Amino acid sequence: MSKATIKKVAAEADVSTATVSRVINDSGYVSPEVRERVFHAIAKLNYQPSAIARSLKQDKTFMIGIIVPDISNPYFMGISRGIEDIVGQDGFQLMFCSSDENSDKESRLLQLLYEKRVDAIVLATSGGNGETIHKLANSGQPIVLIDRKLEGQWDARPLDLVAEDNAQGAYLLTKQLLEDGHTRIGVVNGPARASTGRERYDGVRKAMKEHGLDRDPLLYNGDFSTEGGIRAVGQFLKEKSPPSAIISLNNKMSLGVLLELVNRGLRIPDDVAVASFGEVEAGNLLKHPGLYYIDQNPYDMGKKAGEILLKRIRKEEQACMVHIYRNEIKRIP
Repeated sequence: MSKATIKKVAAEADVSTATVSRVINDSGYVSPEVRERVFHAIAKLNYQPSAIARSLKQDKTFMIGIIVPDISNPYFMGISRGIEDIVGQDGFQLMFCSSDENSDKESRLLQLLYEKRVDAIVLATSGGNGETIHKLANSGQPIVLIDRKLEGQWDARPLDLVAEDNAQGAYLLTKQLLEDGHTRIGVVNGPARASTGRERYDGVRKAMKEHGLDRDPLLYNGDFSTEGGIRAVGQFLKEKSPPSAIISLNNKMSLGVLLELVNRGLRIPDDVAVASFGEVEAGNLLKHPGLYYIDQNPYDMGKKAGEILLKRIRKEEQACMVHIYRNEIKRIP
């Protein structure tokens, strides 16, 4: 059976294709009797309107592209859920992409989404694509940054941004450990090219300097992955004087830290204290009382990003919008 077309629907309903189009798009007057005939023909022929043709006519695809470093990270999925709950009310759907912390892949995904004519792009950048991002924005492509800022000179050219106060959160974690008496601290960080990595490390160093510690902490630069946290623990425990506390500046790396410490038979916090930027769901399951963490609010961030997206798509706002969230430190009881 051949695929139904708008011409076949028009013939079945004994109307013009223009009338069928008006009924489908609910534009212009069509009498109730004719409207009923068109709907009957659509149902009989199982006609499916072309989304591509509709998007060309309306100059909208009702698609929003989302590029994040890791789509398996619950933090980014929380943000995405918040976005979806806002933009979905206006009929927009999300197209998910993972850059895998790879700048080249991110660049290709940006171009792909642009060619797909998405109505807006949400980006948690892996770094290195400031020029490309600004070229797209200057061409009229709405772009909202989440979680991460652009690096270098591009940071001075504002785009819409929804992010956390990374430096403040890391500062609070470090200050708490220092107040608990820990001065030999290991820091598990992500790639330095990511703004989150740079800002959180700055927060650690600020707290240490205020405490009178001018030396740099033990540092492991990982890749914001569980495996990175596991490798960091292995490196720290090889030190002549291993750290008495570990700060992990990403929730997935924190999971790796916890798993490896448990695997090596170390008790938390008696043998090694742990602080995490972001809650680790397994922290409660592994029964780690005393685990400090920054309580992030990805769903609320996503809702705010969704509100900004709709304003941009509707062309309701001109000036760039920046929302920075300050999160609290908590402890598993």
